[in-house]
Amino acid sequence: MIILKSERDQKAMREAGAIAALVLDEVARFVVPGVTTLDVDEYAAARIRCHGARSAFLGYHKYPCHVCISVNDEVVHGIAGRRRLEFGDLASIDVGVYYHGFVGDTARTVPVGGCDARAQKLMDVTERALYEGIAQAVAGNRVVDVSRAIQRFVEANGFSVVREFVGHGVGRSVHEEPQVPNYDDGKSSPRLRPGMTLAIEPMVNAGGPGVRVLSDGWTVVSEDGLPSAHFEHTVLVGEGPAEILTCCPETPLTRLP
Repeated sequence: MIILKSERDQKAMREAGAIAALVLDEVARFVVPGVTTLDVDEYAAARIRCHGARSAFLGYHKYPCHVCISVNDEVVHGIAGRRRLEFGDLASIDVGVYYHGFVGDTARTVPVGGCDARAQKLMDVTERALYEGIAQAVAGNRVVDVSRAIQRFVEANGFSVVREFVGHGVGRSVHEEPQVPNYDDGKSSPRLRPGMTLAIEPMVNAGGPGVRVLSDGWTVVSEDGLPSAHFEHTVLVGEGPAEILTCCPETPLTRLP
């Protein structure tokens, strides 16, 4: 069942989204060469608490961390530990928070200290693909219009979209209906209506689209070992263009040309 959010719900989701965005901004600045992924998770936990929220991921289906940090060929759901980040790594940070009963969910891939041109292109294309998808998240369109826009942009730039993991509805729960694939799966899809809230999140591989899950039961890696990037916003479908709920008010939204 797709849950349409009331005006009160939408207000609460704006607040949750703003906190998620602030935390992601703070954690992204914390990611520098030499810190461990556990350092990142502990810092994120402190910032979430500071903003009066709690992690939406910790304990979710027994997930053991406050945020997901996935490095290089890790696509999503990376688990924090002793790994020390090195210059040139790509770190994908996925933040989900609960605030007053609602979830804000957002993600970004950042270079650790710097990166080469190919890695920068991968991040740029993934972020732009996110906004290509968001542009289609308008009332009257279907979910597949979002999916198709993402897939076309990614593949036109020589990369591939992950099939096994997708975007989703979000609200009182981290995952609600509908699913939002990053590719056209050829199936019928729901029509978008005002009040729907979606977590749109392209996961883009530098090589092929194949992935596998490591023995920890969580960490998803690219099958060919090439790097991956991940960007995500929570958006609200309205009468006009979608409203991005996870834009940090302290950091103006940058749209790629």
